[in-house]
Amino acid sequence: MPNIEQLNAFVAAAETGSFSAAARRLKKAQSAISNAVINLEIESGVELFDRSTRSPKLTVEGESLLKSAYAVLESHNEFVHKARSINLGEESALCVAIEQNLFTQAMVKLLVKFEQAFPHIELELLDPGVNDVAELIRTGRADMGIMLEQENYPQGFKFRGIGHSRRMPVCSRNHPLAQLEQVDHSDLRQYRQLIPKSLNPEDTSHNAHILSPKVWYAESPFVIAELLCAGLGWASLHESVVQEELESGDLIVLKRVYQQDASLQGIDVVWTEKKAIGPAGQWLLNHLFQLNIH
Repeated sequence: MPNIEQLNAFVAAAETGSFSAAARRLKKAQSAISNAVINLEIESGVELFDRSTRSPKLTVEGESLLKSAYAVLESHNEFVHKARSINLGEESALCVAIEQNLFTQAMVKLLVKFEQAFPHIELELLDPGVNDVAELIRTGRADMGIMLEQENYPQGFKFRGIGHSRRMPVCSRNHPLAQLEQVDHSDLRQYRQLIPKSLNPEDTSHNAHILSPKVWYAESPFVIAELLCAGLGWASLHESVVQEELESGDLIVLKRVYQQDASLQGIDVVWTEKKAIGPAGQWLLNHLFQLNIH
């Protein structure tokens, strides 16, 4: 079986075009590089270089195996770095649940920094519907989460506010409600209301937002936004969900008689003291605390 030293010598010779240049790159004697490549050819039974010219040139077989050599070296380096991270006490994987309403560009930028700081951590992102983040954390499915604030959290939960999200009533620009300068409860009750609803059958928090006797439910606010664009009703959705549709003019914000401004809801980052968070998770928490989403 070829070893890592042989593969390194093979790749270096192929990239630099000579055994002497490969030796300088790897800081080894030229004879060591030549012997490593020869032994690799013997063990594989394949001639990797054509030595009939002054500078060795990859054979057709050598070019084909070079791709495999890259893949093996990459896997080896990944293993080494991951083992080093584990020895330093870093977790090998992290799961973060981000409520669908709340995935913003600020979080994307933060995750870019996270990848740069912890390139070998396996990150899983979940995008649960309204009020489902807490359950994922309670059951241990997620290590931490970002969700709209709740008045009460389960025992053992920790939380910290990191900003606010604007919730606003919207409908299609072609919907009858869009033709009114202002709307009140009686206007909204005439038309179908689309409401985000948790997958948890015991969660009835959505009932507090029902204004119309005509109701459709969906877990995803993005599905609701698509239905609104098709003229199927009105809904109160968060700005991050409908930002593109508002900019394009496909949806419009309804002006309410009883409340001119959009409703603000707090955003919390939540975790539980029952599950240990390693250095990577703590880094992410600390940087989430510094966000000011609004």
